[in-house]
Amino acid sequence: MPVRRTLRVVRRYWRVAARRLEVHSAPARRAWRRSLQLRVVTLTLIASSLLVGAFGWFIAARSATILLTRAQEEAKVSMRNKIDYAEQQLTVNPQASDPKLPNTFELIVSQLADGDPAESGGSVVSMRAGQYPELRAATLPNVGTDELITPELAHAVSDDSKEASQVVTATLNGRTTKYLAYGAPVRTSFGHVELYYMMPLTTEDSAANQIRTTVLATGIALVLLLGVVAGLVTRLVVTPVRIAARTAQRLSAGLLDQRMKVDGEDDLALLAASFNQMAANLQRQIVRLEELSRLQRRFTSDVSHELRTPLTTVRMAADLIFAERDEFDPAVARSAELLQAELDRFESLLTDLLEISRFDAGFAALDAEHTDLVPIVERVAERLTGLADRVGVTIELRVPETPVIAEVDPRRVERVLRNLVGNAVEHGEGRPVVVTLASDESAVAVTVRDHGIGLKPGEERLVFNRFWRADPSRARQTGGTGLGLSISAEDARLHGGWLEAWGSPGEGAQFRLTLPVRSGDRLLAAPLPLIPRDRAPAPEEVS
Repeated sequence: MPVRRTLRVVRRYWRVAARRLEVHSAPARRAWRRSLQLRVVTLTLIASSLLVGAFGWFIAARSATILLTRAQEEAKVSMRNKIDYAEQQLTVNPQASDPKLPNTFELIVSQLADGDPAESGGSVVSMRAGQYPELRAATLPNVGTDELITPELAHAVSDDSKEASQVVTATLNGRTTKYLAYGAPVRTSFGHVELYYMMPLTTEDSAANQIRTTVLATGIALVLLLGVVAGLVTRLVVTPVRIAARTAQRLSAGLLDQRMKVDGEDDLALLAASFNQMAANLQRQIVRLEELSRLQRRFTSDVSHELRTPLTTVRMAADLIFAERDEFDPAVARSAELLQAELDRFESLLTDLLEISRFDAGFAALDAEHTDLVPIVERVAERLTGLADRVGVTIELRVPETPVIAEVDPRRVERVLRNLVGNAVEHGEGRPVVVTLASDESAVAVTVRDHGIGLKPGEERLVFNRFWRADPSRARQTGGTGLGLSISAEDARLHGGWLEAWGSPGEGAQFRLTLPVRSGDRLLAAPLPLIPRDRAPAPEEVS
């Protein structure tokens, strides 16, 4: 149990630390993602630091090796002279039992130390006879040699009778110094003795430290210089790109006269010139398209208004003929009925075109007032009952018993619902159409659900295009003008709301109108789902 409790505590503190680290590192991550110059300079500093560090380590190590090798060569040459001198002096002592042999040791060490130019640097000379423990070792200066002459070095010289060297660090007279300890056997008539020469590496260490310091300072200066150079070079490249980005943002905001400054004839200047040429071409194309759109809107509006006068005259004549159709032959009476129906369709088309032209011209205004949407939904369903009865469709209403008040334009909302319910009835394939109304604190929503042929994937965005029809093969005598859903989408957008569609082949379709409760508020969610709850699950969804 204590182990589990400890693990839980560790995990809890780890999560807290991770969250804090994430919070504090968020600005750094944001700066890393957004700044190309920061990434280039950082990567340059990292790469140059690794490269300069590896090169500096190689130079320092190589320099230290060279200094040590030179010291070893000097010690080897000096040791050879010392061995020759010691062998000459020991010829006067033919036996190890000679009582004068210790004095000879002292003399030899004294002469070798005095004759060594590195004496002032702290060199140590020692002679001893490992094979004859009774002989006292001689050392000058008189210091302990246990740290200088290690067992490995003594074994190589005494037992193996060969020259050997070793770098050791020893503390003599309170000072810690690195020494090059060199040992060699001195052959005599009674056997051999060992001669050890310990040369301090103070000068070599000082030179190596100076080299390392110089390499380190030079490396740091070089890395910083590379960072500065990388920052300057990157700035030369990034600055025009940033200017191009700002200019592009201004162009996208509608400031079509924005251009980049062209300096020089390099690649960046070519980029600026190409950007300016692209902006000029875009400006010409946009102006041209705006002019064409303006002419198109004006043509639609003018034609719609101009057709009103002859349509009124034709309507008057058609109404007279339609009123007297019972006195005509059956064929003529049928023609009068068809004429009346087509005039109704033509008049509806003209009305929709005029409404579209007002939206295009920006003259559409919202006459918002606090309205109860329940009567509007009921009124739309009642007016479409006749059409529903003719096609064998029933309209089911699911509305709250309490009023649903929202600040809307009742005329436009009724027109949207009339279009949605009318389309659902026409495409319902004889199955019920369900109209649902719901609201919350910030939004109201109306869904219109049919169970007809449905929509193919991607058509839920096309249904709001002008003159688009779900089934182009259908006869033009059925359906509306093709502008109803487009006008409805504009009405919803004028309210600051949404008009969305969902459909699936064979499962029908559902349209959802979502409007803010208070005019001008921003919508965040809808009280009703866009995908109906009664939708049949897909084959892959069935377990």
